[in-house]
Amino acid sequence: MADVLAASKPGDWRALDPENTLYMDLAVGRVVIELAPTFAPLHVANVKALAREKYYDGLAIVRVQDNYVVQWADPGAENPERARKIQHAQRNLPAEFERSLDPKLPFTPLPDRDVYADEAGFSDGFPVARDPRGGKMWLVHRYGMVGAGRDNAPDSGGGTELYAVIAWTTSAPASRALGRLQRASRQSSASNAGWIGGLPPGGAHSSPGQHSPAFQQP
Repeated sequence: MADVLAASKPGDWRALDPENTLYMDLAVGRVVIELAPTFAPLHVANVKALAREKYYDGLAIVRVQDNYVVQWADPGAENPERARKIQHAQRNLPAEFERSLDPKLPFTPLPDRDVYADEAGFSDGFPVARDPRGGKMWLVHRYGMVGAGRDNAPDSGGGTELYAVIAWTTSAPASRALGRLQRASRQSSASNAGWIGGLPPGGAHSSPGQHSPAFQQP
């Protein structure tokens, strides 16, 4: 990855839309998250609402599983007395695991076919899989992608729990028994994700100033 970045040219980059950009500040540095409203409009709108009401400020990174995900959430969410209150956003939303395939959306296919999708490639910089026969397309799990955590029920998440993928995975369909591992309402990707992936594996990491992210929009 370092070699790819070093060889890149200014024309290889594009400016981010501030309206769809979040900053997560960690002790090691700032992580920039680009939201993808084209694929998960309800979740993106809700995450922005949560950020603007400062729901994420001071939340803990509660899970670091090597070669899998880093997840941040409210450690007291299961306790009604301790759970962080939501002001205007929604706690749960209908799932947005996939969307209808739109041939007008930009799509750069990869030369090799993915075993779980007829087509895999990139759309506006986001890794995407497409099923032309089923008329569906979706964001896929790749290193640095961010999604909304949920329980097994499809409508059990809305962005109050977020995770970043720290593994190189495929565009496989959802594993429904595992909370839809692959098509899990992914809504964004993160740059400087190496700072997330470099956190020590384990359970709750809630040391103030070390593992407590604060979100803000530029």
